[in-house]
Amino acid sequence: MDSLSDFLKEFYIPTYVLSPESETPAPTISPPESPVLVFINSKSGGQLGGELLLTYRSLLNDNQVFDLGVETPDKVLRRIYLNLERLKDDDLACHIRDKLKIIVAGGDGTAGWLLGVVCDLKLSHPPPIATVPLGTGNNLPFAFGWGKKNPGTDRASVELFLDKVLKAKEMKIDNWHILMRMKAPKEGPCDPLAPLELPHSLHAFHRVSPTDELNREGYHTFRGGFWNYFSLGMDAQISYAFHSERKLHPEKFKNQLVNQSTYVKLGCTQGWFCASLFHPASRNIAQLAKVKIANKNGQWHDLHIPHSIRSIVCLNLPSFSGGLNPWGTPNPRKQRDRDLTPPFVDDGFIEVVGFRNAWHGLVLLAPNGHGTRLAQANRVRFEFRKGAADHTFMRMDGEPWKQPLPMDDETVMVEISHLGQVNMLATHDCRSRSMYDPSTPRHQEEYDDNEDDSVAEEGEEYRKFGAADTFKIPDEVDISHLS
Repeated sequence: MDSLSDFLKEFYIPTYVLSPESETPAPTISPPESPVLVFINSKSGGQLGGELLLTYRSLLNDNQVFDLGVETPDKVLRRIYLNLERLKDDDLACHIRDKLKIIVAGGDGTAGWLLGVVCDLKLSHPPPIATVPLGTGNNLPFAFGWGKKNPGTDRASVELFLDKVLKAKEMKIDNWHILMRMKAPKEGPCDPLAPLELPHSLHAFHRVSPTDELNREGYHTFRGGFWNYFSLGMDAQISYAFHSERKLHPEKFKNQLVNQSTYVKLGCTQGWFCASLFHPASRNIAQLAKVKIANKNGQWHDLHIPHSIRSIVCLNLPSFSGGLNPWGTPNPRKQRDRDLTPPFVDDGFIEVVGFRNAWHGLVLLAPNGHGTRLAQANRVRFEFRKGAADHTFMRMDGEPWKQPLPMDDETVMVEISHLGQVNMLATHDCRSRSMYDPSTPRHQEEYDDNEDDSVAEEGEEYRKFGAADTFKIPDEVDISHLS
C-alpha cells in the first residue's frame, strides 16, 4: 500500500474489506475515490487476458483482482458483500461499499455474465460496471465508450483505463428476459446445443428447474437474459459455425483480425452473401415463425415480416457485431408517421430489425445506413410454425446456439420481455443515449433521409447494403484472397 502512487490509491481496496478471514488490521488510509473489483477472463483475447491479469495484480491489491477461470463472480460478490455487511459499522468499509465499481475484461459473453450476476444477486448497493474489450465484437464496451479494439496490457494502458473509470458517469440500461416453452417432445432432444462450454452464468439460456414458477407440467421451459441483443436466423447460424470452428481449432483464433476474417469466410461458404440462392425459403423468418409485439400501450398485435427477411435482431444497444448501429436515427417524418424514436438504452423498449442477407447488412457501413426497421416494442413473441423446420439458430449477446424444434409441435414459443435495469459506467462521449440524462448528446447522429426499407418487397435483393461481424468485411482484409 505504501508503495502505491497517489493515483492508484484511489482504486485500492484493503484486504480486510475483501476477506472475512483476513487478519490484516484496518489501515489508516484516506477513503479511495473509486474502489474497484476487477474480473478478468484470462482466456479472452488470446494471451491478452492473462497479461492483463498480471498487470492489474501488480498495480492493485492481488485480492481485488479475480481470474474468472478460477473463481466465479457470484461466489466472489456474495463473499465480499457478506463481509461488508459484517463491517457495517466501519466507516472505511461503508465508504468502499457506496463507491464500489466493477471492471470486467473479456468478450461480450463475459461482460453479460457479470451483468447477470449483479442483477440476479439483488445487491443492496449494486456497483456500476465498466467493460474492457477483449473479445471479437466488443459491442458492450463500444456502446459505452470503452472502445472496440483489444487494449494494451502494459502499465501505462491500464492506468489510462483506470483514469477513464475515475471520470466515468453512471448510466442505467434495460435488462431483457427471454422465455422459450414447448411441449415435451415424444422423441428426440430439444435442449439448446451450444458450440462451446459457456460460463455457468445465472443468465445463460437454460432449462428451468421443476420448482421454478415458470415451469409447466408436460412442457419444457427455458429462460435466459440479455442486455445487447437477441437474434434469430442466418446471422446466428454463421456465428454458430464460427464458434464451432474455434472449438475445433483454438490455435487459429489468437487475435481480433483473424477472427473477423474467419467470420467473412464463413459468411461466404455458408451462402450468406447469396442467401436467395443457397438459403431455403422455409428458413426465412416469415415462414419459420409468426411474430407478435406488444406496443407502447401493452396491446399485442401481429408484426408483418417481409418474406425476404432471413435474420431478425432484437436490439437493446446501438452497437451490433463490432460497433454498427442497425436501427440508426429515424428522421422526424418517420418518427411521426411510424411512432419511432432514437434507440435509448433505458426506455423499456427494444428495437426489432431485419436483414435479407450479408449484402443488405453492408448498408450499415454507409452514412446513416440502417437495417429494415420493423418495430419498437416492450415485448416480442415468436410462435414457430408446426413442421417449418427441425431446428433454427439463435444468438444472445454474442453467444450462439442451435435450437432443435419438435416437428409435430405447434406450441413452440419464444418471448422477450423487459426485466428491470442494471448500472453501467460510460465515458461522457459514448454513443449510448439515455432518455433521462440531460447530458446525453442529442445531435451525435445525423438523421437518415433515404427511404425506409421496412416494407421491402421481393426483387429488391441488392438495392441496399448493411453490417455485423457476420456481414462486415474488416478494413484490413483483402476479400480477393478469401476462399
